[in-house]
Amino acid sequence: MGPAPQRRLSVQTYRQTYRQTYQHGRRRAGYATMKREFRSVSVDPQPGEGQPLINPVHLRTLVEVIRLGSFAAAATRLGYTASAVSQQMSALERDTGVTLFQRAARSIQPTEAAVVMTRHAAKVLTDIETLMAAASRAQESPSQELRLGIFPSLATYVLPPILQNPAWKKLGIDLRVSVAEPAQTIQGLRTGGELDVALVYQVGQSGLAWPHTVDRQWIGDDDFRVVLPAAWGIGTDSKVAAPHLSDMPWIMHHPGTSDATVIERLFASCNLHPRVVAYSDDFHASLEMAAAGLGAALVPELALRHRPAGVVVLDVPEIRLARNVFALLINEKRTAQVQLFVELLAETMHRLGTARKD
Repeated sequence: MGPAPQRRLSVQTYRQTYRQTYQHGRRRAGYATMKREFRSVSVDPQPGEGQPLINPVHLRTLVEVIRLGSFAAAATRLGYTASAVSQQMSALERDTGVTLFQRAARSIQPTEAAVVMTRHAAKVLTDIETLMAAASRAQESPSQELRLGIFPSLATYVLPPILQNPAWKKLGIDLRVSVAEPAQTIQGLRTGGELDVALVYQVGQSGLAWPHTVDRQWIGDDDFRVVLPAAWGIGTDSKVAAPHLSDMPWIMHHPGTSDATVIERLFASCNLHPRVVAYSDDFHASLEMAAAGLGAALVPELALRHRPAGVVVLDVPEIRLARNVFALLINEKRTAQVQLFVELLAETMHRLGTARKD
């Protein structure tokens, strides 16, 4: 009679049967029975079990053994016994199928394979430490990425104070910023867009449209002010009516834009017919040209925070116009963190406006 056919078991079945046999074997037949039971068993590997699983603890021990030159020195450094270090290295050799040390009675000699493995192990251990640190940070302070579209004046004068505010650092927001004019920013909010929140402004009832699927939240108003060259000799406290500014040269928005149309209508309602000497949609350029004496300009207060010397800011009662600043938010992105950010934005803008009036 030939040998009995070898049974084939999955790893899971093997382990379960091993435990059962172990329990019964101890009570009934002892270890001999258990060994005979499994002598003819061949284990089928599970998917993914073909590659060795290396214990990072063994890698760290290997690094110390190579660095210090002996099992005993590594054991002292790591708080193990020399026997435990030797067992770890033997386990690592079994797991990898590689001979790591040539062993003598009182010494060990690392093989070239051990030196190469140590070099790679150092990087692996560093990556593991980085992974654990990142996971720990994520657990302690879960962050949310916020893709923010913002217009230039707000990005220049309002966003920086927010980023320096301790309250901002507590929000745990990973910010991505895109600076652009409102019409371009709104495009990023549309389906499949690149933004989660858009900070935009609207002058009067100018033609600014956004998707009906987003929420609009008011942030604040940015009032326009009349700016004159100081060289004209008109003081800040001077009482000047709008019609008196008609004969003066003006720096205006480029015609055809929605903002320019609103301003032209406002001036016409005040019987102010400007003599245009320049067109500019850049408020900083308009301020510099006004400071140089080229002409008057209508500029929002945010842009006046760092106005150049050589300009005078007037309060003309008939000219009342503001940029209404809004946050446009995609509903599913409107988390508590994002809402707190929007509120912080409104508080900062209000504080800056109060400071200007003081």
